[in-house]
Amino acid sequence: MAAQGDSDIAPVAALFADPGRARVLQALADGRALPASVLAAEAGLSASAASAHLAKLRDGGLIEVHRSGRHRYHRLADDRVAAALEALAVIAPTQPVRSLRQGTRAAALRAARSCYDHLAGQLGVAVTAALLELGALAATDGIPDTRRRPGDGLSVQLSEHPYELGPHAKPIFAALGVDLDTVHAAHTRRPLLRFCVDWSEQRHHLSGRLGAALLAALIDIGWLARKPQHRALKLTEDGARGLHAALGITPGDCARPAGAPPAQQAPCP
Repeated sequence: MAAQGDSDIAPVAALFADPGRARVLQALADGRALPASVLAAEAGLSASAASAHLAKLRDGGLIEVHRSGRHRYHRLADDRVAAALEALAVIAPTQPVRSLRQGTRAAALRAARSCYDHLAGQLGVAVTAALLELGALAATDGIPDTRRRPGDGLSVQLSEHPYELGPHAKPIFAALGVDLDTVHAAHTRRPLLRFCVDWSEQRHHLSGRLGAALLAALIDIGWLARKPQHRALKLTEDGARGLHAALGITPGDCARPAGAPPAQQAPCP
C-alpha cells in the first residue's frame, strides 16, 4: 500500500474561494435541496454562472444532485461541508453593512439559524443550555454548562463530546415535539448525539440525529419559521410561549451563559 501524505487542501479550498461559489454553498448551508434557478437567485448569479459553479462544486464532491422527475435539486454532500462553512465564518472578515437590510440579516443569522439541519445561533445555544440545566442532557466531564472546552476548535463539529442523555430526556423532548424512541430507532449511522461549537457564540449547540429531529419538530409545530431566501430562523409568538413553558427560556436568555446574572442577558430573536 502506498504511503499516505498530508491532506491536499488546496483543491477544496479553491472551491470555497470564489465569491459566487461561496454564496451558493451558503445558500445550501441550511440543509435544503434547491434547483439551480433558486440557487442563482439567492446567490445573485446568472443562470449560466450558477450552472458553471454547480458543476465545479459537484465535481469537487461538495454538493450532490438529486433528481425528482424532470427536476434536479442540489444539496450539500454532507454535514461536514456545512461544518467547514461554519469554521470559515470564524476566521473570515465580516462584510461591511451598507444598509439596514444587511444589518438586520446579519443580526438574524446570529440570533437563530439552521446549521445544516439543526438549530444554531443564540437560540440554539440557549436551547442546548436549557436541556442541560433541566436534565434532558447530562455533562460527563463535570462542567455543568455548554462552554467551549479546552482543546475544542473555534467552530467545529466535535468528534467527541462531554454529554449524554439525562434522566429527564424523554418527557422534555416530548414537550418539544420529539419522540425520543422514534429517533433512537431510526436506522442510520449518524450519531444520536453530536455537538458543534457555535461560530457566533463560541458555545456548544446540539446537532446529530437528535438535533436534526428537534429542529424539524420545532418547525412542524410552528414554533420556528424559516425566512425566505435566508437560513435565519424566526421564533414565532407560539414558539416564545412554548419554549418558556417547556424549557423556561425567556426573551432574555438567548445569549446568557449558564449561571450568568440577568445583566449579561441579551434578547432572543
